Amino acid sequence: MSKPLTQPMYYILLSLREERHGYEIMQYVEWLTNGHVKIGPGTLYSLLSRFEENKYIHMVSQDNNKKTYLLTEIGKEVLNNEIKRLEHLLNDAKRSVDDEFQNRN
Repeated sequence: MSKPLTQPMYYILLSLREERHGYEIMQYVEWLTNGHVKIGPGTLYSLLSRFEENKYIHMVSQDNNKKTYLLTEIGKEVLNNEIKRLEHLLNDAKRSVDDEFQNRN
C-alpha cells in the first residue's frame, strides 16, 4: 500500500485528469473546492516536479513558459488508489454514525 496523499497532492493529481498548466491547476482546485483549498505556487511547482520525477505526470507542451501537464497511467493508478482509500474512510465514518457495531447482536 502506498502512502496516503496530502490534500494538495490529491487535488493536483485530480486536476490533471485533463491537460492543465500551473495557473489553471490552482484555479481549478479553488473552483472545485469552493475556495476551501488553495494551492500556492511554491507548493504547486514543488509537487509538479516531484510528480514528474515519479512518473505520475508528464509535460505535454511548453508554450511561452507555460508547461502543460497530464496524468500518466501510473498517476491515474495512484489517484484511483487514493480515491478508494478515501471512500473506505468515508464508509467507516458512515458505519460509525449508524452505530452498526452496537446493533450487531
